Amino acid sequence: MSNGIITQIIQIVLMILAFIPAIVLHECAHGYAAYKLGDPTAKNAGRITLNPAAHVDLFGTIILPGCLIAMSVLGGGLGMMFGYAKPVPYNPRNFKDIRKGELIVGLAGPASNLVMALIGAGIAWGGIFLYQGLSQIPEIGLYVWYFGTYFCTVNLCLAFFNLIPLPPLDGSSIIAVFLSDKALRTYYKVQQYSMFILLLIILVLPYFTHVDIIGIYLNATAGRLASFLLPI
Repeated sequence: MSNGIITQIIQIVLMILAFIPAIVLHECAHGYAAYKLGDPTAKNAGRITLNPAAHVDLFGTIILPGCLIAMSVLGGGLGMMFGYAKPVPYNPRNFKDIRKGELIVGLAGPASNLVMALIGAGIAWGGIFLYQGLSQIPEIGLYVWYFGTYFCTVNLCLAFFNLIPLPPLDGSSIIAVFLSDKALRTYYKVQQYSMFILLLIILVLPYFTHVDIIGIYLNATAGRLASFLLPI
């Protein structure tokens, strides 16, 4: 097995190791926020846990990231992986202020990703110092830099990706707070088609039109912020 293939395998493993805590802590943040606001639904369902198995969504956690990794590797590189976990259940009727509670719970997940992105940036900078200081085994610093860089960027992508206002993403609960009752009823009717729309935008549209709307959006948001935070 060539060194290039081994390096690529290590990079994919590091990508997965960065992706798992990013989505797990994202969902835990939703559940914890709801719990602190008076709703025990997520806690009773066992969703405020660091066990990844409790949060896995077949499409959002396995199929979508797997397809993105496969397309990236087949394309000769390692692109960005993003997705989502199984939405945390909560009952907004347990909140004192339903609309405020919806907003806080919806923002808790992306906010946790932004905190983790800062941690990832710190790890990446630490990798640079290791790389410069360990002249005999610079690969250690290189892989620490890669993990930190990816942990930062994947969390930024998850934060901004989940802010898209389509269920099951967090933006759907956040945008509902700002809609009138009439607009909210119309919005809920459109939600039944949201998964089809999401698949169309992520997988089908780029294939046929070569226009990656999600990629453009993430480059303009997560990409710009990553370039500011990371030693790249």
